[in-house]
Amino acid sequence: MHSFSYNVKEEILSSINSRDKADAAMLGLLTFSNSLDESRIMLLTENELVKDFFKLNTERICGEGAVTVDESSKRGEQTLFTIDVCGKDNRIELLSYLQIDSSRRLTYDDLPKEKLCPYVIAGAFLACGSVNNPMKKYHLEFVVPTLELCNDLGLLLLEKYGILCKHAERGQGNIVYLKESENIIDMLTLMGASNSSLELMNVKIEKDMRNKINRAVNCDNANIEKALRASERQIKDIELIDSTVGLSALSDSLREIALLRYENPDLNLSQLGELVTPRISRSGVNHRFQKIASLAEEIRKSKQLK
Repeated sequence: MHSFSYNVKEEILSSINSRDKADAAMLGLLTFSNSLDESRIMLLTENELVKDFFKLNTERICGEGAVTVDESSKRGEQTLFTIDVCGKDNRIELLSYLQIDSSRRLTYDDLPKEKLCPYVIAGAFLACGSVNNPMKKYHLEFVVPTLELCNDLGLLLLEKYGILCKHAERGQGNIVYLKESENIIDMLTLMGASNSSLELMNVKIEKDMRNKINRAVNCDNANIEKALRASERQIKDIELIDSTVGLSALSDSLREIALLRYENPDLNLSQLGELVTPRISRSGVNHRFQKIASLAEEIRKSKQLK
């Protein structure tokens, strides 16, 4: 079973259905690759589809045999593909065709026309991006080769698409990342992974609904506990009055509510009010219990004085 990140890259690649789009994605792939100059152009990836896309399009531009692929894997781990553009002439031709130099920058002058810019970003994601399974957490990141390129990517996403990224350092690498689900949804849609974006949106709705239910349940439980504690205090007050001056000392309305509380310790104030004849509101029940509490407090004070 493939990861969510793998599925996103598969969907991005399936959306690249023309030479112009493929060239824009290759621009992003090369700019964010592991090595980029006339002496070496190299990409590391664990994704076989990305490997095939890079090889296919490099050989489309430079001719068959322009790419070598080495595979390595440790037991129980994914295969790592090391993709090299072999031969200086091939490297120069590839850089020239895509109008890239080894400066590793992504300024507005380096970009293709407006409608193809999302494929450049998609190519960058294919080269160095990943996204977590949204069921676990919301996190999308690019592991960028240089700080300058990191800043270029962040600025491009903010100014062109209103997506605000964050920056962090991890070891020797620079990370451009998103943690807000809305930004990740926008990013996936931008890069051509609309189905994955919709899947994340559905997960968010489900999570939000579950959290809302949990909050409601927790609130209900807290209210129940609060009502039970109040009921215990009221019953103690009533028992104190009964054992000292007697319930006959209470007015008819207070004696009625006291007896109802005795018989119904689990009911809240509104429910008790329904049992009173004639029915009274929650605040009316609360007012009666306040009078009972005041009398109980007077009894406690008089006992202390004695």
